[in-house]
Amino acid sequence: MDLNADFSARAVVHSENVEWQPSPMAGVDRRMLDRIGGEVARATTIVRYAAGSQFSEHTHSGGEEFIVLDGVFQDDYGDFPAGTYVRNPPTTSHTPGSEPGCTIFVKLWQFDPDDRNQFHKTMADELGAPVDGVATAELHRDDREIVTYSHLDAAATLENTDPGGIEMLVIDGSVWESGETLGKGAWLRLPMGAALSAVAGSDGAKIWMKTGHLRYVAPPAV
Repeated sequence: MDLNADFSARAVVHSENVEWQPSPMAGVDRRMLDRIGGEVARATTIVRYAAGSQFSEHTHSGGEEFIVLDGVFQDDYGDFPAGTYVRNPPTTSHTPGSEPGCTIFVKLWQFDPDDRNQFHKTMADELGAPVDGVATAELHRDDREIVTYSHLDAAATLENTDPGGIEMLVIDGSVWESGETLGKGAWLRLPMGAALSAVAGSDGAKIWMKTGHLRYVAPPAV
């Protein structure tokens, strides 16, 4: 499957308007945002675990990073409530599930194959002091990418000119970008060389963002 696979073009998905699709595991549904490949894929997805659901144990050959959007995600490494950012690099394995249920935003097969830096962070705990109405946390940085989380006050502007591509998820609130309102759950990807200027709505916004990574686009080798 190829979905939003043209990385030279702006892509946006208002995920709250997308129907849930069943995964191969009962009780686990998903909204696909971009994808290259079949059931093993370079993929960006919103995944919903029903209460008591669980995936079978598996190894992430291409790595996995995710944000817990609501509920509590659980696996061999612990219980991760809403607002947690997790990186499970290549070679890590786990048995994911959720007794209370949860929703996560997850990216698969988008790691440096040699990355072994496994960690999790409570995103709000990492926020710095606001500058012009924008408080930002740097969650991860390496030679390939920068991952951040930002709180925007109402009418504050989030700008970014990193050259290697920009991707963002509106976790809460809304922003105005390129003449379009991006509300809660909206996912945006801008191609290499494009600049971001997003103005928060009246309730402000919470934004997860990754930059630089589109220089390394490739499907998994299977």
